[in-house]
Amino acid sequence: MEFDQRADRLPFHGPEEEAGADATLPSHDARIRHLQRVPLFSGFNEDELRRVAELSRIVELPAGTLVTQMGEPGDSFFILIDGTVEVRTPVGAGSELHPGDFFGEMSLLDGEPRSATIVATTDLRLLIVDRTHFWRLLDETPDLVGRILTILSRRVRRLEQTVHAILRNTNPT
Repeated sequence: MEFDQRADRLPFHGPEEEAGADATLPSHDARIRHLQRVPLFSGFNEDELRRVAELSRIVELPAGTLVTQMGEPGDSFFILIDGTVEVRTPVGAGSELHPGDFFGEMSLLDGEPRSATIVATTDLRLLIVDRTHFWRLLDETPDLVGRILTILSRRVRRLEQTVHAILRNTNPT
């Protein structure tokens, strides 16, 4: 999949972000401003945010783009900065992720293929951490590990609740 590398010149920028030098070159300051809006990084100091910015890239994708495909190998971790995506799993479609949500971490953690198909329902701005930088990012930002694990645990609990609800509805007593 090809991503637009003009990471800091997106349609949803405010006027203060449009000014400046060559807007087609990634700017750490612009990335840090985006990262500060992501709850996953709340409480991170500027040095930690700068490190995240150094190990990641920001891309824009148009609505309708297939971001990940279930069953395919996963080589990136995604954090949604702007826009909305639909999550399609074997259980069904319709779950949405919004700014501040992340996806793609499971394939990087366990080496298994993607467990969901992710489709852009609006234009997106994504922060992407490739496999080569993912573990380094976790090593260098230990608070991030705990936050990701907490959210993963919540997702597993929601999935268990969904499965139990489905089984109750298909198994009359």
